[in-house]
Amino acid sequence: MTDLNASALPEVADRGEVAVPAYPLRERAVGIVHFGVGGFHRAHQAMFLDRLMNAGRDRDWAICGVGLLPGDARMRDALTSQDGLYTLVTKAPDGTRDPRVVGSIAKYLFAPDDPEAVLAQMTDPAVRIVSLTVTEGGYNYNPSTGQFQFETEAVAADLAARFDVEGAVAAASAGEDVGGANTAHRSGQPQTMFGYVVEALRRRRESGTAPFTVMSCDNVRGNGDLAKRMILAYARRRDEHGLHGGTPIAEWIENDVAFPNCMVDRITPVTAPADIEMVSSDYGIEDDWPVVAEDFVQWVLEDDFPAGRPAYEEVGVQMVEDVEPYELMKLRLLNCSHQAIAYFGLLLGQTYADEAAVDEHLAPFTRTLYMDREGTPAVPEVPGIDLDAYKDELMARFANQEIKDTLARLAAESSDRIPTWLVPVIQENLTAGRDVSASAAIVASWARYAEGTGENGEEWPVVDRLHDRVMAAAARHDEDQLAFLRDEELFGDLARQEAFTTPYLHALEVLREDGARALLKELVAGA
Repeated sequence: MTDLNASALPEVADRGEVAVPAYPLRERAVGIVHFGVGGFHRAHQAMFLDRLMNAGRDRDWAICGVGLLPGDARMRDALTSQDGLYTLVTKAPDGTRDPRVVGSIAKYLFAPDDPEAVLAQMTDPAVRIVSLTVTEGGYNYNPSTGQFQFETEAVAADLAARFDVEGAVAAASAGEDVGGANTAHRSGQPQTMFGYVVEALRRRRESGTAPFTVMSCDNVRGNGDLAKRMILAYARRRDEHGLHGGTPIAEWIENDVAFPNCMVDRITPVTAPADIEMVSSDYGIEDDWPVVAEDFVQWVLEDDFPAGRPAYEEVGVQMVEDVEPYELMKLRLLNCSHQAIAYFGLLLGQTYADEAAVDEHLAPFTRTLYMDREGTPAVPEVPGIDLDAYKDELMARFANQEIKDTLARLAAESSDRIPTWLVPVIQENLTAGRDVSASAAIVASWARYAEGTGENGEEWPVVDRLHDRVMAAAARHDEDQLAFLRDEELFGDLARQEAFTTPYLHALEVLREDGARALLKELVAGA
């Protein structure tokens, strides 16, 4: 058994079962700082970069991962002890596995340990890209209005603390004690992604260093455009309070910083204890946090990198001028379909996506009623893509029994996902006078799931940043059947649109009285 670290690579390579980096780790030099190192980033962006490094290219584009949240301390411990290395095992539907050790993450910084170390890395001229996988909710915007939410606790605390920087400096000059738990904030050190990005850009401008490119890799429409709008909103609020010595930073960011859009795709379940055991027993590697993913991978990236970029096109990344068609295809067919199978599957008593994807009623509901009738009309023409073949491939990917993607993962953080992915589809179809029965049933299945108790009395944890709010709304179904839908931050005006509320109310009634199977049978039979 081998503990994974740099010194163990020759031993792992000699066994011949697992590919290892073909490049000396000492040649890695950080060129990218990445916020949000999780399973997906390590199965996707970091994997593509590892491919390039193995091809003898771009070793000056290695990644420095950054964690902001308390839970990220575990990733710090895992990657630091393993010299940034981890095992990626991809699994094809036929059972074929492809294991490799990935080495493109050169270092990892847990920001609460040393905020200045993160800012120093971000202001290093060698860093030319700051990338993000901070989840849909990480952009801190209201999906109904599209506005930045300044009142969010973490952002409000960050901004409030930063507004007191001048006061803290004055107090220190007067000999007052400014120490204690809030010293980092009072000395101008940020705690949110927005704070780090804006402060690092401010320092780069002041030192005459060219700005880095901000590359969002999250599942939101126009992810680069959204990142730009939200970061600018934060920067403008800082400008309003004169935090830059009277020299605004927002205008410089708007004019000089690139925010390319992209579409990312690879189904990557949460690493389970069984995955850690599999890597240990099958490959003899003790890895604290391996990654397991499907064999399919896609990355479509807008080619807008003024400060330079890795040669992504050499390892399968599609570099394009316009990402939006690919992005809408993926969000509205893959991501929304994941929501279709998630709540219905759980209500049916299923555990894994592969069960739901072959269910006799849920499969045709997803493939025909949602994908064909409601998802596809909301997708523009996609260059070089046969949408029917794409949808068939999606169902086959969902049915991959090897990766054991849990429905619980797909159902988590619904208040970020449904408003971001599905509500725009509903709104477009309503505007065009098209049917929304399947989408209404999906929203109703979320509302039923949010009641927290299944059809046979089973209980499940509703994992959501708005947990209390969505569960409180679902608890009012007996007194107000539209209670769940009345949250305008999540659903806009859908509660006032009869073309939506009619199928929604019917679906919710059947779900609550007769169950998920009865509703699916009815919908599929009427197709």
